[in-house]
Amino acid sequence: MKLGIIGLPQSGKTTIFNALTRGNTPTTASAGRIEVHQSVVEVPDPRVDLLSKMFNPKKTIYAKVTYADIAGLETGSAKSGISGQLLNQLNQMDGLILIVRGFNDDSVMHPNGSVNPLRDVETMTSELLLNDLIAVERKLEKLAEERKKGGTDKALNARQTELFEKLNKTLSDNKPLRELEFTAEEQKELSSFGLLTRKRLLTVFNLGEGQTAPEAKLDHPSIALMGKLEMEISQLSPEDAAVFMEEYGIQELSLKKMINLSYELLQVQTFFTVGEDEVRAWETKRGANAQESAGEIHTDLYRGFVRAEVVAYEDLISLGSMNEAKAKGKFRLEGKEYPVKDGDIMHVRSSL
Repeated sequence: MKLGIIGLPQSGKTTIFNALTRGNTPTTASAGRIEVHQSVVEVPDPRVDLLSKMFNPKKTIYAKVTYADIAGLETGSAKSGISGQLLNQLNQMDGLILIVRGFNDDSVMHPNGSVNPLRDVETMTSELLLNDLIAVERKLEKLAEERKKGGTDKALNARQTELFEKLNKTLSDNKPLRELEFTAEEQKELSSFGLLTRKRLLTVFNLGEGQTAPEAKLDHPSIALMGKLEMEISQLSPEDAAVFMEEYGIQELSLKKMINLSYELLQVQTFFTVGEDEVRAWETKRGANAQESAGEIHTDLYRGFVRAEVVAYEDLISLGSMNEAKAKGKFRLEGKEYPVKDGDIMHVRSSL
């Protein structure tokens, strides 16, 4: 899972990135080259902690999210189409996190002259939408030219024209493409065609100390946090961070909520494998079946899938052991079409 951090200059993208990753690495754009810094962050999950205590494994592995700090997206960049280099980076992301400035700092000039978070959300989402609209219109023009010349696959041209006209109508109505539902065939058709508003979006309002989040009615999730403060806390030792948080009356860092929201944003769920060697959290898409989820562990388990031995996390914890779960009938054998549920503990049997 990879999420790209974007936003206007001076919005605090790098501050949030450093807070999430406990780092201090800036992202810069120079000489026409975009530098992208990435870091992998563990997804906090108390279930992993309890399972680790129960099985006392050699290794405990949490689910992970990769964050990429991406520079270069500014007001007006979509009017002629976002540059190929930047678009290539954005297209590699599974979702986008939009950092919006809410903090006041006279020493840090806002590119639009004043701090106005809701205006900036509108500005940046409009940039993404305009980029997609330009791309879709170009595709429709190309399809029209192919029809005039003839000699092309007429059925394919008709199918693509119908699809892209649907995209064009949605974008022209100022709506992002993530609001549309696509068939499996349409998703395959669009997989190689970079459209940014198809990606799920999370807005982060980056506030100063004591500020409250603006009241916003957005078509996507949002969270507010004090980026600079959270970065400073994240770079302290656990002991010093605990003292600092107690002094300021901070019960929980908003970063933890943001990481969990990031995980939620991508519409994935967690299942677990357990044992003496390893307790591990795995990600799989919501609605995935047992065979598809087995493939997240290893492709051989997908190809050679025979059955899955499954017990729900809540049942295992309440009963206290795997043996007790088996004795109480909570340990089940499931086939390849079994819809995996969040928190399932699975052991996959394979013929390979």
